[in-house]
Amino acid sequence: MNILHTDTTPAANCTIGGKEMLFFSGFSYLGLHSLPAFRELLKAGVDQYGTVFISSRIANVRLELYEELEHALAVLQQQQAAATFSSGYLASQAAARYVSGKGQLLYAPDTHPSLHTGANEIPATSWENWVPQTIERINSHADHTFVIVADSVNPLTSTINDFSWLQQLQRHTLVLIDDSHGIGILGDTGSGISSLLPRQPFLRYLLSSSIAKAYSTQGGVIAGHAADIAAIKKSPFFTGATPMMPANVWAFLQSFPLHQSQRELLRNRVRYLAQLTAGLEHVHNPLQLPVFLLKHPGDIAARLLEHDIIISSFSYPHPDNPPINRAVISALHTDNDLRILHSFLLNL
Repeated sequence: MNILHTDTTPAANCTIGGKEMLFFSGFSYLGLHSLPAFRELLKAGVDQYGTVFISSRIANVRLELYEELEHALAVLQQQQAAATFSSGYLASQAAARYVSGKGQLLYAPDTHPSLHTGANEIPATSWENWVPQTIERINSHADHTFVIVADSVNPLTSTINDFSWLQQLQRHTLVLIDDSHGIGILGDTGSGISSLLPRQPFLRYLLSSSIAKAYSTQGGVIAGHAADIAAIKKSPFFTGATPMMPANVWAFLQSFPLHQSQRELLRNRVRYLAQLTAGLEHVHNPLQLPVFLLKHPGDIAARLLEHDIIISSFSYPHPDNPPINRAVISALHTDNDLRILHSFLLNL
C-alpha cells in the first residue's frame, strides 16, 4: 500500500507533495466539510458556543442543544428516542455493550469491528448461510434469547444488506444495526436503513451511526426504543464521556436544507458515473451507492496515481489481505472529475 501524506483535508481534490490530485477516497459523502455555507455555520457555532461544552451530559447544568439534536436524529431515523456521543465508534461500543446483556449476540458476516465486544460472539461465514441458520436458531428458542448484530451498508463491497428476512422470525428479537454508511444517504430524506426495515411487533431495533460519514459532523448516535435509549444514557459510555463539540451540533441542526440539496447532488453524480462505467466489467456498483468497487488485476491504485488520481486502496480486514480498491464519490465532485476518472478506468 502506497502511503500518501498531505497537509490539507481532501475535498474533491487533494494536495500531495505540492501537486493537486483528484481524490476519490475517504467519506464525507455530502461534502459538507468543504462547503462554504456549512463552514460558515460551523464558525457561527464556535462564536456562540465555543469549542467544547465544559460539563458532563448528566451534570446539573445542561446544554439544551444536545436534546434538540437527539430529537432531530430520532425523527430522522423514525425512532422513538436517540442518544448522541462524541464519535461513531463510542456510540457503537455503547450500543454493543448494552445489547450484550440482552441475549447471545449473533453477528452477521463482515460486521464492523466497532460493534464487537470480544465476548459472547458467534462468528459467521457468509450471508447466504448465516441468514437461514439465524432464523432457525432464533425460532427454536424462547423470546429474547438472541440479539442480531449487523451493518446496514458494506462500503467495501458497495452493497446494502437485505433485512427483509427478519419478517420470518417468530420470537421477540433485538436487532442492532450500524448505519454509519446509510444514514444521510439512503431514503428520500436520508433516514438511512430505517426506511428499509420490516416493522413487526416482535422486532425491536437499535441503530448506531457515525454522523461524520455523510454529514461531516464529528459525533455518533444511537436511535431506538425509548426504554433502550434511557438505559443507555445511564451507562458510563454516556455519563462519563465528553459530549459532541456544541458548534458541530449547532451547524448540523442549521444545515438540513444543505443536507437535502447535497444529497440530490450526490445522487446525480453517482448516477452519472454509473452511466459512464456501465460497460466496464471491472467496475461494480449495483445499488447506486457512492462507492464504486474496482475489480481489476494488478495495482490499479498505483496506475491511477500515475495520472494524479487517488482512490481508496487498503487491505481489509487483516493487514496481509489483498487490498480493496474503490472509487468513493462525494457531492463535491464535478461531472468533469467523473469523466476524467472514467477515461482512465476505460484504458486500464
